[in-house]
Amino acid sequence: MIVLYVHIATHLVLVLLLPPLCLGVIAKTKALFAGRVGPPLLQPYYDLARLMKKGMVLSRTTTWVFLAGPIVGIVTTLLAALFVPLGGHAAPLSFAGDFVLFAYALGLGRFFTVAAALDTGSPFEGMGGAREVTFSCLAEPALFFGFLVLAHASGSYSLSDMLGASVSSTWSTASASLAAVALSWFVVLLAENSRIPFDDPNTHLELTMIHEVMVLDHSGPLFGVILYGAAVKLFVFGALVLGVAAPLAGIGPWASWPVFVAVSLLLAVVIGVVESVMARLRLPQVPSLLVAASLLAAFGAVLLVR
Repeated sequence: MIVLYVHIATHLVLVLLLPPLCLGVIAKTKALFAGRVGPPLLQPYYDLARLMKKGMVLSRTTTWVFLAGPIVGIVTTLLAALFVPLGGHAAPLSFAGDFVLFAYALGLGRFFTVAAALDTGSPFEGMGGAREVTFSCLAEPALFFGFLVLAHASGSYSLSDMLGASVSSTWSTASASLAAVALSWFVVLLAENSRIPFDDPNTHLELTMIHEVMVLDHSGPLFGVILYGAAVKLFVFGALVLGVAAPLAGIGPWASWPVFVAVSLLLAVVIGVVESVMARLRLPQVPSLLVAASLLAAFGAVLLVR
């Protein structure tokens, strides 16, 4: 029982502390590709600490929805993180059908983020909210087709089993399906976290902004909560991708934690490489890529039908 509590505590520590480091690795990778030194790896932590010490500016036109957006966003993201197994260990929360609650916990956070953007009354933020929900609707089928493949392969409807040791044994019999899901979910990761080629988190140009435009009116601690929630969301989707692409079966229960940290940082490097070698897609091309990701995951499900 004590060992179980230690693993749960390790899960919580990684969820709370590792996400900003992944952002630092992405920024460092992009800087190296550009021939620059770049910010320190711990710069995201410094930025969060600085924002938490600042004051907030609130418009008189906003209501409680504007304040609730960042809070609900971070709470739902942390809740979703409790359903995702890390390092080959079972998730702290697990039950049959938990993948549905996982998906719609993230959906609830997205709803309040968009509602907070609309609460400002700014057409600019409304434009970003419209883009956010449109692309999310196109990305959601890819996520659920992937769940369908894993549920069929594992014989379970719980993420702890779907992304557990059964994935490693399934690679020998259904490698094409799992590869399709991993690639599809990597595209979903980039889309859900507004990364290149879907969006550029470092720009403030009207024609390219999606997520950033929705949080332009937030400041101080509220903006810090948004940035931290975005980092945790990236980490959670990364854990999903790694659960399929790099299952940590056959590794000791204690050795699997540092290995998981290493592959998580390696995935951050891969994201940085993708953002360095690709340009942002034109807005009309984004739906086509998301539909292709959904079709790829659906094809993986078809391959399992015998």
